[in-house]
Amino acid sequence: MQIGLVGLQYSGKTTLFNTLIGKASDEGGFAENESKIEVVKIPDERLDKLTEIFKPKRKVNATIEIFDTPGLRMSEDGKVKITTAFLNDVRNNDALFFVVRQFKNNAVPHPMGEINPARDINFLESEFLLSDLAFLETRLERLNKEYKKKKDDNLKKEITLIEECYNSVVEEKPLRTLGLKKEELKLLSGFQLLTLKQLAIALNLDEETIAESDEIVDSIREKLNDKTVEIIPFSAKIENELAQLEEDDRFMFMEDLGIKESALSKILRTSYDILGLQSFFTVGEDETRAWTIKKGYTAQQAAGVIHTDFYNRFIRAEVVHYDDFIKYGSFQKCKEAGAWRLEGKDYTVKDGDILNIRHN
Repeated sequence: MQIGLVGLQYSGKTTLFNTLIGKASDEGGFAENESKIEVVKIPDERLDKLTEIFKPKRKVNATIEIFDTPGLRMSEDGKVKITTAFLNDVRNNDALFFVVRQFKNNAVPHPMGEINPARDINFLESEFLLSDLAFLETRLERLNKEYKKKKDDNLKKEITLIEECYNSVVEEKPLRTLGLKKEELKLLSGFQLLTLKQLAIALNLDEETIAESDEIVDSIREKLNDKTVEIIPFSAKIENELAQLEEDDRFMFMEDLGIKESALSKILRTSYDILGLQSFFTVGEDETRAWTIKKGYTAQQAAGVIHTDFYNRFIRAEVVHYDDFIKYGSFQKCKEAGAWRLEGKDYTVKDGDILNIRHN
């Protein structure tokens, strides 16, 4: 699963990308001409705690792919240029993070002039709405022609759905706000509609304004078409500095700045969440591991993520939730408290479950 970082030139997008992959900012600077992709570990305090308890030979974090799209630049006519290559890059991502600039720096001019995060977000959203509109118009025209030739119920079903999507886009409402059903999303999945993709905002602040982040976020949210989108305030400069410090120094620096949690952790966890993903754990002497699954996966499907044979030969899953394990302190005490249980193949795995798969 892949999440794309999208933003205007000089938004701090590439600095954020470099920080996420553990690279100093001066190794990337403002070179935003090329797309880049990296696999990034998802920080998980639960996995850290399990590793501390079981002391295995290795710890394996869950991961996601982060895709850095080139920053959008000003063209010769004085407008920000949206290219086909850029839109294709965005389509290939499963979900999106808009990196938006709030910080001021006279040495690095904003492509649109003044600093205005809500305008930047709505600009990108508008371009995606226009792209979706063009596709939906063409699709609707073709479907109606086909339906005139053969009165097929499946065609009629798709026409109804496409018309609903078309009307939403005309009203400048992103498709992700429609609350479409699973079967409808499945029908649309091959089209890679841009406003159907789940979205979050990374708001890049000055060091001076990070303390005012709640008020700034509330003000921006009021001006958006989709007020449910999560906005995570951060400072790319601070996060890059934090990432280069040793752990003890990092905690001291965060304390001095009044930061309780690195924004990078929030951004990665939010990325994981908007992709519809969750983690379950396996533990033992050899390794503790966080496994990535889609929300709603059954125990048998989760077993198949570990190994195909586990899916085919699944018998039962021993299940203890992480919270219960920490509460009671051992699997044996979880059994005594009734928190350990055997589940069948149709059990829906919860985020934080610790599983042991029984198979023949």
